[in-house]
Amino acid sequence: MGTIAVHEFIALDGVFQDPTWTFEYGFDPKMGETLGAIMGDAKALLLGRKTFEMFAPAWRDRTAEDDPGAPFFNESTKYVVGSQEPSEEWGPSERLGAYDPDAIRKLKDETDGTLYISGSGQLVRGLLKEGLVDELHLFVYPIALGEGDRLFGDGVDATKLKLNGQDTYENGVVHLNYGPA
Repeated sequence: MGTIAVHEFIALDGVFQDPTWTFEYGFDPKMGETLGAIMGDAKALLLGRKTFEMFAPAWRDRTAEDDPGAPFFNESTKYVVGSQEPSEEWGPSERLGAYDPDAIRKLKDETDGTLYISGSGQLVRGLLKEGLVDELHLFVYPIALGEGDRLFGDGVDATKLKLNGQDTYENGVVHLNYGPA
């Protein structure tokens, strides 16, 4: 049986939409080590359709020389959740169709290792509601944006989590590692 590990870059006020605002903080090498550890035993990516379509052009032409994570993102199977067919092509991918927690439970049961999610807020909210997330890694940036899509916005069910660990980086970012309470 596999696990589901999520990582999100978020602002202090919970905004995670279009994280280009993270660029001004730079990327602390220790953050890369943390992300590498999260992806360590990942066997595949699980992504919402919109995130898949955003990631495809950003990753498909990158090499290991450009970014050490490129081989994982490009060569791993990407399971895509969404009611519409993705408009992008990108490496090995399999469409799972509209969000169905039972289908994701089955995929999780059949996976020997981790299913890795980055972004995909709508999918992550559903998985949290169903208790399917094993690790939630929040990289919290020291900025409140005031507007944008929030990971835990209005209408999201209460979600209790347990803090499993934390890290602080030189660029002011705090990593919070949560699991089910």
